[in-house]
Amino acid sequence: MQKAIRIHEHGGPEVLRWEEVPKPSPGPGEALVRHAAVGLNYIDVYFRTGLYKPPGLPATIGMEAAGTVEAVGDGVTAVAAGDRVAYATAPIGAYAQFRTIKADRLVKLPDGIDFDTAAAMMLQGMTAQYLLRRTYKVQKGDAILVHAAAGGVGLILCQWAKHLGCTVLGTVSSDAKAQLAKAHGCDHPIIYTREDFAARVREITDNKLLPVVYDSVGKDTFQKSLDCLAPFGMMVVYGNASGPVPPFDIGQLAAKGSLFLTRPTLATYTAKRDDLVWAATDLFDVVAKGIVKIEINQRFPLAEAAAAHTALEGRKTTGSTLLMP
Repeated sequence: MQKAIRIHEHGGPEVLRWEEVPKPSPGPGEALVRHAAVGLNYIDVYFRTGLYKPPGLPATIGMEAAGTVEAVGDGVTAVAAGDRVAYATAPIGAYAQFRTIKADRLVKLPDGIDFDTAAAMMLQGMTAQYLLRRTYKVQKGDAILVHAAAGGVGLILCQWAKHLGCTVLGTVSSDAKAQLAKAHGCDHPIIYTREDFAARVREITDNKLLPVVYDSVGKDTFQKSLDCLAPFGMMVVYGNASGPVPPFDIGQLAAKGSLFLTRPTLATYTAKRDDLVWAATDLFDVVAKGIVKIEINQRFPLAEAAAAHTALEGRKTTGSTLLMP
């Protein structure tokens, strides 16, 4: 047997239960992983509340973890018992001491990446990778806007984009978060709680506006984000921290300058094994070189996942948060 966090119904953090469950065995094509660290991400909140639907209830949520392969099933060649690995992919099931997962979803960790760093960066880091390198491929000299710039993805985006030659604008909620974002490559932190971020973007860019906005907030920032884009600019909505964007008239995209709108997911961008390995390798490279520093600013016992969710939803976290099995 083992312990895991499960939900039996959708709701607030109180629905997360620390329970004894059977330890699984790997089937064909699968690996059994003993978790050393589990990553906390906002998508976990979506599954807990029911915005995203798990396959059934009760369910163990969680998308990201790092640990050691304990055993493999028939036909597995991607990994072997004893390998240090990490993942950030469906299906859910990371909030556990052990789990089985398709072996081709695992990535081997290089020697310079420890378990905590891997669990803190795989989902957020590979998200930043596809946003900057594929969804809108930033160019040297671009000015970009990153919402939630002091969050886990935000801090990675700021550092990586700065390395690629961008001028980085970022929204944050407080002076402390502004300082944190600035220390990680954000040239122009905008404190949205007391500044109109769209007006600040116009001021900072001398009304030239931006080629891209990276938005993980959703409903609360969507409309004003469109006003930050130059003609042919791209609105990238990759999260819903404030709730999903409501239906809107796509004629706005024409009226505001033939804008592009996309709602990407990491699952799509890493669905092919080659794409997954490339994204992870690209991430490992910038972390190993010190270009991107992973800030693990909170740790909770996995048994206290409810407290971690409360902190995340209350915007009390910065950088990455780990759940320790």
